[in-house]
Amino acid sequence: MMQEERLQKIISQAGIASRRAAEKMILEGRVRVDGQVVRELGTKVDPAAHTILVDGKKIAGEEQHVYLLLNKPKGYLSTAKDDRGRRTVLDLLPEVRERVYPVGRLDNNTEGLLLITNDGALMNGLLHPRFEVEKTYHAGVTGKLTEEKLQMLRDGLLLEDGMTAPAKVSLLPEREPGERAQGLTRAAIT
Repeated sequence: MMQEERLQKIISQAGIASRRAAEKMILEGRVRVDGQVVRELGTKVDPAAHTILVDGKKIAGEEQHVYLLLNKPKGYLSTAKDDRGRRTVLDLLPEVRERVYPVGRLDNNTEGLLLITNDGALMNGLLHPRFEVEKTYHAGVTGKLTEEKLQMLRDGLLLEDGMTAPAKVSLLPEREPGERAQGLTRAAIT
């Protein structure tokens, strides 16, 4: 039984590019199916029954998915590559041969657990807003979180790239005696 999928989805799931980037590759004529250039978005093929080439390289029929959990240190960007040459989380994984991507984002000066994978379907399911996957962050904040600052987080903040979604924010109990006396407040942000 044939299992046809849209070509851009197959390319994305193979870890070659995001779906949007795969669509661009198709429109640019960089994708061939059984030797024929395909330029039509939405073209469906069975990767097990057809030979698919992207930039002259064959897409493997059944790619092994890779799932990594990385404790991202401060000073690394949560991106696959940076046009300004800054260090990225993938610089911490030189032995990984598969084309993998970080799922989600932690700021450069933030540390924490980050999922890295080549499973495009999983990444899309976790990140796309239509799936409404709730994410919770536990943050240690220097200084005191006033009710006014908590309300700003609850209302949403204006950042360089737009407004954040409203967040559920609650203060967490001190982990160690005297954390607040040392100027550290812990909060859960969802």
